[in-house]
Amino acid sequence: MKNIHMCSQAKHAGTQITLDEDLNVPDVRPDVEMIIQSRERVTLEHMRAETGKLSLDGFMEVSILYMDDAKERRIHRLDTKLPFEETFVIEGLEPGESVRVRHVTEDLNVSLINSRKLAVRALVSFEATVDAIYDLSAAVEVRQEENAGTPLPLCEKKQRLEFLQLEVQNKDILRLKEEVQMPSNKPDIREILWENIQFRGCRIRLDADKLNVQGSLFLFVLYRAEDEKESLQWIEQTIPVEGELSCAGAAPTLVSDIEVTLATADLTAREDIDGELRTLRLEGVLELNIRLYGTDTAEILSDVYSPEKNLELVTDEETCETLVVRNESKCKAQGKIRIQSAKPRILQICHCSGTVRIDQTEIAGGIRIEGALPVSILYISADDTMPFAVLEGVIPFTYVAEAQDIDKSCRYTLTANLDQLSAVMSDSEEIEVRATIGLNLFAVRSGTVRCIQEIRETDYTPEQLEAVPGLTGYIVKEGETLWDIGKEYLQTPQQIAEMNGLSSEQVKRGDCLILMKNINPARTAV
Repeated sequence: MKNIHMCSQAKHAGTQITLDEDLNVPDVRPDVEMIIQSRERVTLEHMRAETGKLSLDGFMEVSILYMDDAKERRIHRLDTKLPFEETFVIEGLEPGESVRVRHVTEDLNVSLINSRKLAVRALVSFEATVDAIYDLSAAVEVRQEENAGTPLPLCEKKQRLEFLQLEVQNKDILRLKEEVQMPSNKPDIREILWENIQFRGCRIRLDADKLNVQGSLFLFVLYRAEDEKESLQWIEQTIPVEGELSCAGAAPTLVSDIEVTLATADLTAREDIDGELRTLRLEGVLELNIRLYGTDTAEILSDVYSPEKNLELVTDEETCETLVVRNESKCKAQGKIRIQSAKPRILQICHCSGTVRIDQTEIAGGIRIEGALPVSILYISADDTMPFAVLEGVIPFTYVAEAQDIDKSCRYTLTANLDQLSAVMSDSEEIEVRATIGLNLFAVRSGTVRCIQEIRETDYTPEQLEAVPGLTGYIVKEGETLWDIGKEYLQTPQQIAEMNGLSSEQVKRGDCLILMKNINPARTAV
């Protein structure tokens, strides 16, 4: 017998929750005149698998950049946390099972109720999957007991099985600690007002018992300067990241299916050696959901017979997965966003941020992907009464990822991440956005295979023996082999070949054969 360690998606469910809260502006903050920008980050703190249901709890962290109503039109920031608890049904879920949960914020809306109160509304989608991990057991050969007397003539038929075997499954984190020195032409930091941190261009290389993770942290910081006017300044930096993680069982020959998420990213201003706030300290955590597979083949036993004994095969239908495609590709997204009449004209672009959203996929000569890139562009306006403004828009994209031999029987995971993003002014009312999106596709085909678990030996009954003619002429049909013919007429392929003077056991349609019953009476029922 051969055991193959398999993993397949067994359970799947999804749900949506709405978060709704009114946020009062703290007394230490001035009144709100206008909301400039908002953003969120969802953190799952606990997951509990129970009988038939999954319980989640965590919080959504919301940050709001706004302008006050004073003459100077100063910029301020508010932060709040929206806790949530949610339970949703997953049929067949058992306590203690490992569940993988993905979440996407479908919508975030922050509106002004009055100058001291804001309304925060958010819609979050959760998708939960449970993988079944099991051993596929199949017979690969037959061995007779050494002290069982004269060995039986056994005629085996084998099939080539290609399979994907789960070698490594775990979760790990990579801690990031980076320091960025302020450019010499920038003033000291008084207060960080806004930051945007994204992990882009992720690449993972498998080595012996370890993973090498590479990518870049894209950092944008808007801050109030330590100068007489407390001017607003900003910097953008790209920080290369490289780290290693121990991963027992990893090897360059394995196929990876790894999800990487920037789970946390905290930025603080620190003093340099001169005691000035000119160092930015960034600490973050990359979460890795790791699955590594080995591709292998095996010759498993599909059938066996003996002309001297009746062999009853005990079989099971087992689920087996084979790799269809694992590839990485990049697609371009490009479009223009024009300001509406209520927005001030653009003087200078400060920062452009965006996230990739996959709206629909279908199998059509590969994987046809329809998605969108919602972007948010912070800019300096030409209106002195509104020094900063935000232009938001959506850049749609369509792409076909190569995936030969994929069909509807396949299951696949598709992860998308933003590799590059740039925004350029076309004129004072329009901005052109260009992006490069990285797409990682992992597709497998699930099927069933008949696996022999046990062989029981009995004597042929007289009725079975009488059904076999003593002498017959036989014409080979399309697709038949000597093994197929021998099983029906209780002869071995070698006996048929010798009787017909064949130099090999290869036959073709239309060949004429002489078949003669050849049963050992000592091995049959009386």
